[in-house]
Amino acid sequence: METRKGSYVLVTFEGGGSVAPVITLARKLMWEGHAVRVVSDECNRGEALAAGAQFSPWSRAVNRAERGRDHEPVRDWEVADGFAGICLLLDVQIVGRAEDYARDMIEILREHPADLVLVNDLIPGAMMGCEALGQPFAILGCHPLTWPVVDGMLPLGPGLPPPQTPDDEAMIRDIRAGIMATFDERLPLYNSMRANLGLQPLAHLADQIFAARQFLMATSWAYDFAPAVLPDFFAYVGPQLDDNLWSQPWASPFAPDDTRPLALVSFSTTFQDQANMIQQVIDGLATLDLRAVVTLGGAIRPNEVRAARNVHVVESAPHNQLLKEASLVINHGGHGTVMKAAIAGLPQLIIPHGRDQHDNAMRIGHRGAGLTLERGADAAAIRAAALRLLTEADFAKNARALGERIRASYTEDDIVRAVEALAAGDVGNERAA
Repeated sequence: METRKGSYVLVTFEGGGSVAPVITLARKLMWEGHAVRVVSDECNRGEALAAGAQFSPWSRAVNRAERGRDHEPVRDWEVADGFAGICLLLDVQIVGRAEDYARDMIEILREHPADLVLVNDLIPGAMMGCEALGQPFAILGCHPLTWPVVDGMLPLGPGLPPPQTPDDEAMIRDIRAGIMATFDERLPLYNSMRANLGLQPLAHLADQIFAARQFLMATSWAYDFAPAVLPDFFAYVGPQLDDNLWSQPWASPFAPDDTRPLALVSFSTTFQDQANMIQQVIDGLATLDLRAVVTLGGAIRPNEVRAARNVHVVESAPHNQLLKEASLVINHGGHGTVMKAAIAGLPQLIIPHGRDQHDNAMRIGHRGAGLTLERGADAAAIRAAALRLLTEADFAKNARALGERIRASYTEDDIVRAVEALAAGDVGNERAA
């Protein structure tokens, strides 16, 4: 029986990997004949319209007019460490502007009713707005689970490996409790905003997610560190990895008969003060017998790095096309880049800069599919790591095996079938343990 054609509102913000999965989902839903509206920062209007979706920008909430460091309110590259960066995100966006997101959401949905809203997991204010309206919604997470609410799921941030001993498990419980306490330091403010909308207070900030019909995780269980059985409320639906529609067409500068291995270098489409790190990578690769392509992603200006004879620097290029030729990927550990490389079965050198990047690096390194260096690594360390990844066969073997497991763990229409079922009310909203 043909699925009833519905209307969907997809809610996100300009945050690098938070945009492409939404545009990918929009494309898939529209292919099935559904109507789709994307809600995001003004700078994402062009991508949404190019995909064929309708678009509404934030008005009261954080609304970046353009991509880039000059328009970024969460300047986490200026704080001391990753924990301070998470606190900044909480204060500036997640909690600090929650009521603004809620009121924008209410206004948009009153003008553009929807069968179901899909909300990025880092915008609880939009969830609050849906709850106040009685609007059915689900959550879309574009990386490993942010909210520390599932027993056996590693908390995001520290880059932890799976526990091996009871002491490891106790440490993980303590870290989860600490993260929850950090979130709940903002709970009085958040509950005051809920009261302004006529909603009851929450016991924990994380409880906001349970107003949703389900939490869809746009990644793979074969990649993630997850317990064997998850509460029904959480579901893996596979990574959503279309290239950014603003990526420029790719024309290789290398000779057609150049058989040297190709390295793809990508360090985020958002600014994390990564220019010096990219330069160290370029300098490290300059003396190796390989070709390399560095994509700056709009975050770094071309005049902030110097290319090398064998290293070509471009503002952007379609990664999915380059990955077909590549033998190695060097990146910052963002979920989208890591997952694209993993699915392609390529070894990775990951140099995390914060956010969820240490966690993604751990998931690759733990499977023997790559190496991790600390931010600040010099050209010599990068050269040595890249050489290992290209010459030690186990890295390529493990990367191919991981890619095969991930590809076998989902189908491209899993997320569409899940969303359609949620819109129809076919849900199992069981809270996490």
